[in-house]
Amino acid sequence: MPGQLQDSSFWMNGLLANNPLEISHDPADLDRPGFWAVLATFEGQWTCIRFGEVVAAPFPPHEWEPVVEPWVSNFNQESYIAYVERIRQDIALGEVYQVNACRLLSAKHVGTLAGLFAEIQRQHRAPFAAYFKSPDIEIASASPELFLKVEALDNHRYATSSPIKGTSRTANFGLKDSAENIMIVDLIRNDLSQICVPGSVEVPRLLATEEHPGLFHLVSDVKGRLQPDTGWSAIARAMLPAGSISGAPKSSALRMIQEEELDARGPYCGVIGWVNGKEALLSVGIRLFWKSDEHHIHFGTGAGITWASEPSDEWAETELKAARLVDIANGRMRP
Repeated sequence: MPGQLQDSSFWMNGLLANNPLEISHDPADLDRPGFWAVLATFEGQWTCIRFGEVVAAPFPPHEWEPVVEPWVSNFNQESYIAYVERIRQDIALGEVYQVNACRLLSAKHVGTLAGLFAEIQRQHRAPFAAYFKSPDIEIASASPELFLKVEALDNHRYATSSPIKGTSRTANFGLKDSAENIMIVDLIRNDLSQICVPGSVEVPRLLATEEHPGLFHLVSDVKGRLQPDTGWSAIARAMLPAGSISGAPKSSALRMIQEEELDARGPYCGVIGWVNGKEALLSVGIRLFWKSDEHHIHFGTGAGITWASEPSDEWAETELKAARLVDIANGRMRP
């Protein structure tokens, strides 16, 4: 029923989807008609749920039982700084230019994330916030980052990606942030060029400052006209994982991530959103909580590492990105 959540449910930007009709793990099925809620993990595992009921509605109210157990990071400060240093060594050797180094926080917790997402909606408004629930996973996302928006106009489809690179407590950014953003813009221009009409890829916005709850980001837009009949399997091959949460060159960055990060990122740094016919809205899976069992809650945080990175500053950036949302999960924030 409208306003209630079922075993598989989805909410994003005022759209509430219930009454699941089928679940697929093949992105090619997104080319078929219907409203699909989409989750792709960082490792490339897809969950696509076709819903029979989609209504414009606020997220239903739920109570949240705060996390009371301590959060444990799979990298402590010392080991994360050592990870950053190894990336810088590879950069010095010319193996890679930039790597997004991540760590995962986990805590014991029993209960649904619907209450936490309701708190996020109340205390931490995010442009691409989403709630995703399937039989295998539950996600409460406060993503600020657009992975891909696909729009149909004049018999063409246009794709826009808005990478975030650069995070600060203030609206002031250094050369390292600007250089990192431009590097990822070039990577995404290359990714989009594989599926867009030659010569159509452009950068209508570069190095814009956006204010988000508790911090500021540098954001750029990359846009192109999709080649006719481009399917979602081709889009996935060209675009995933997202450049902003992998690195450049992407293949070298992914190799180092696989060597250094022994725990799978899962939905963190993946993609969450919806596909409906020729249109789509997909966010980068950052600033999100997830549960894949009844007894643990997880949260991911990371930073983009370049040669100019100061390792202790990168650790502090991961702390900054996590602090406000973890406080909400712990019941410490108030509107």
